[in-house]
Amino acid sequence: MAAFKAWVIDKGEAGQTLALRDVDEADLMEGDVTVRVSHSGLNYKDGLAMTGRMPVVRRFPMIPGIDFTGTVETSSHPDYRPGDAVVLTGWGVGETHLGGLAERARVRGDWLVPLPEGLSPAEAMAIGTAGYTAMLALLALERHGLTPEAGPVLVTGASGGVGSVAVALSKHAGWHVIAATGRSGEADYLRELGAAEILEREALAGEPRPLGKERWAAAIDAVGGKVLANVLSMTRSGGAVAACGNAGGMDLPSSVAPFILRGVALLGINSVTTPQAPRREAWARLARDLDRSLLARMTETVPLAEAGGRAERLLAGQVRGRTVVSIA
Repeated sequence: MAAFKAWVIDKGEAGQTLALRDVDEADLMEGDVTVRVSHSGLNYKDGLAMTGRMPVVRRFPMIPGIDFTGTVETSSHPDYRPGDAVVLTGWGVGETHLGGLAERARVRGDWLVPLPEGLSPAEAMAIGTAGYTAMLALLALERHGLTPEAGPVLVTGASGGVGSVAVALSKHAGWHVIAATGRSGEADYLRELGAAEILEREALAGEPRPLGKERWAAAIDAVGGKVLANVLSMTRSGGAVAACGNAGGMDLPSSVAPFILRGVALLGINSVTTPQAPRREAWARLARDLDRSLLARMTETVPLAEAGGRAERLLAGQVRGRTVVSIA
């Protein structure tokens, strides 16, 4: 079988290692579709996996990369034929199943979606898991019955991958967007994406009160921890918060006050195992609504060989927007 280049995480007595090396195609895991990968992305979870900062990887050796796009090479799945352009996000790829930071991937066809019409493979990975998650969060707020007429929407972690796309999508949908960030130097960037107000992260980082002053009708939170608790405490009556990240911690030091005294809803966003119908709905909406010039503004592209060196910077909050990995 042919060999291909891939980043590989392994673990031995000396600890976890990460290296770009040749992998034999025979070592790919089971699946009914083999894809020649053209682009992948770097997400927060990839950073955790590649550095070993959290036990994201469940088997070794592992090829990281929780999303990718590419062209079908072989398929026994009824929905896909050789030459089809496809996108994958989630399903444990890069955690329990060999991932997308490689020239080849073999997966279950049920995990794939066709590349949406109007999106290039590079644009699909500029969106990637982060942008797809942001779209799921916005759809959840809409299904809850919230509209821009209800008041502002807050986006936390706004200069990151999820946050950048969430700001742009919310602005396009007509919301007055408040962008919360710990990086004051990114204010102009966030205004270009559509933020009407910039909120310093310190305003959300203190010890949470059961209830604070009502400030926003909706929120998309990619941070978690104390930030999410403070966001909930300042959400208006009848509002909702879509929670989709844990960069600030897995805990939630909140109280029941926002829920029982203001009727605030906490909407959990699971982007990993989303069924096909809502998954395709989100991608179709992204292809329709996301401004391509703004997408380019928030995206940096690096070659496969440089992907490994970006993980620490990603976790340190030193990466703006989205990082696309060009595999070819």
